[in-house]
Amino acid sequence: MSDKPHAPNTLGAHEQAILEKFDRESVTRHLVAGVQQYLLVGIAIFYSLFHLYITFYPLPTLLQRAIHVGVGCLLIFLLYPVSKSARRDKIAWFDWLWGLTALSGVGYLIVQYDAIMTVRGGIPNQWDIAFAMLTVLVVLEAARRITGWILVIFALIFLVYPFISSMSFMPDRLLTRPYDIGDIFGQLYLKTEGLYSSAIGASVTFIFLFILFGAFLGRSGMGQLFNDLALALAGDKQGGPAKVAVISSGFMGSINGAAVANVVSTGAFTIPLMKKIGYRKEFAGAVEASASVGGQVLPPIMGASAFIMAETTGVSYSTIALAALLPAVLYYLSVIAQVHFRAGKRNLKGIPREQLPQLKAVMKARGHMLLPIVALVWFLVESVPIGYAAAYTIGITVLVSQIRQETRMGWRDILGALEDGARQALPVMAACAVVGIVIGVVNLTSFGSVMTSSIVTLGAGSLLFTLILTMLASMVLGMGLPSIPAYIITATMAAPALATFDIPVIVAHMFVFYFGIFANITPPVALAAFAGAGISGGDPMKTGWQSLRLALAGFIVPFMFVYNPTMLMIDPTGLAITARDFPLPSVIAIVSVIVTSIIGVLGLSAALEGYFKQPMPVWQCIVLACGSLMLITPEHITDLVGIIVVLLIAFLNFHRK
Repeated sequence: MSDKPHAPNTLGAHEQAILEKFDRESVTRHLVAGVQQYLLVGIAIFYSLFHLYITFYPLPTLLQRAIHVGVGCLLIFLLYPVSKSARRDKIAWFDWLWGLTALSGVGYLIVQYDAIMTVRGGIPNQWDIAFAMLTVLVVLEAARRITGWILVIFALIFLVYPFISSMSFMPDRLLTRPYDIGDIFGQLYLKTEGLYSSAIGASVTFIFLFILFGAFLGRSGMGQLFNDLALALAGDKQGGPAKVAVISSGFMGSINGAAVANVVSTGAFTIPLMKKIGYRKEFAGAVEASASVGGQVLPPIMGASAFIMAETTGVSYSTIALAALLPAVLYYLSVIAQVHFRAGKRNLKGIPREQLPQLKAVMKARGHMLLPIVALVWFLVESVPIGYAAAYTIGITVLVSQIRQETRMGWRDILGALEDGARQALPVMAACAVVGIVIGVVNLTSFGSVMTSSIVTLGAGSLLFTLILTMLASMVLGMGLPSIPAYIITATMAAPALATFDIPVIVAHMFVFYFGIFANITPPVALAAFAGAGISGGDPMKTGWQSLRLALAGFIVPFMFVYNPTMLMIDPTGLAITARDFPLPSVIAIVSVIVTSIIGVLGLSAALEGYFKQPMPVWQCIVLACGSLMLITPEHITDLVGIIVVLLIAFLNFHRK
């Protein structure tokens, strides 16, 4: 059994260096055992236990969000050095000072909460303003350390805007009434419309718990299960290792939502296997990148952004997960199809069956660890509150892990999972907090309505042009920002423009969600693709363009569900169905969309690779691509013509063979 491929449990030095190069979140301290290390671990465990506690015994909204941010920033200052070149074996004295400053902002709110809410009615005094300014500074520095400069600079631009928005040199469209320092920092610190906005609300009540759930799954060996399952199911098929990469990275990406980290951790195992059977370096890196990024649109967990979407739109998370199902399946079907056709064209075989784990043995050893995910889906379908569902599932994970020795979690594993969950939640917390500055300014100045009218004006009343502009805005933001702040910002400023065309809110938000995510594999700033190139040894830019080609369905599907919302399983009024209301819309319409979409995606994948059962001439590729794209338009005539074209080209290809 020792010669069978398995995923590594830890990253090597080379992979860790690549991860730190492309993922700022991975540049952490490595403290030696001692007082500082024990204190850091203790605070992290407390942080996780605090979130489990407030799930069942919530505090006032402002306070629990402030504690979430304050203690989270403290952990960031203790865990992340001031720069990449700073010492990582010891916490500097000024980092302790930063951490105490973060706690002071929380402590002040706790002590003054009753006075702020009742006596002053939210109107800030001088002390309120002073602590607000300190807290904003703390959040900006924490975000800089964990996400880099781009998001911080973006937030600073918005923070400056209300100070100058009434000045004569501002364009008429951007002019506002004057705002004083109390208006601005009171909005950011004393209300739930700034630093402690709905984004942080989702982070503290939903996202943290699901990240913690993922940490418990990781400690129980879920990553090994996904890799072994993928190997057992697809490892010996045509182009097997690439299909293994798509399947395992999709599942892991759905749970952790960290595209770059997923590329490096899973790719360290799958990319060498792909290269070994004959895939080119750039293609191998691109497969891993496109599969890892797509995990954020794959139910049931969908990374973290889906919880933000639920909080922002008011649509239940279970409804969003159901709406995302078919587009996610189409995306992964497209990637697997291109992998399959590429392998057929180059005659690339899979891994010999005797070198692979057996499905029966895999399920016997670790298959029971799928039960927590099944339980989670059941809780969501039964409309159990999301926080409760996540907390219950964490408990189920610990209990189920006891079934087999391979997965059994002891106290050391449980405490380790609590620490891991706290660490992994910090990037989301920092991003949501700093984006709260943007949200606070938008709410204070009505800047969002200005952006909406500008996009609509540039779109010249055309839905297609407006969609394209919104797509470009989402992708530009996504190239420089993590997916969560990119989604929040575009949802705040760009998605409302689509509402002017009577597009259902869930459709508009899903549209910007997709393009903010796929910016991770879109050159020139394709961080996930560049990380894949670092593992494969391929050219980064070529890997980025190859990733873009593999993910082409991800750029087409959003336009499909805008023009045909049935793909998201919603009726024409925008009312999303649930598992209890499945007859809406009609089953016939849903089946029609599924069939035409699948045919279109498979046809487009074959056209891109120039291969079906055998190589196709260029004219057939062009005709097949046109026929496949016709299936995007929700019209019976175009669907019929598209299906005929796809089937005709397929018949000609079979006939020639």
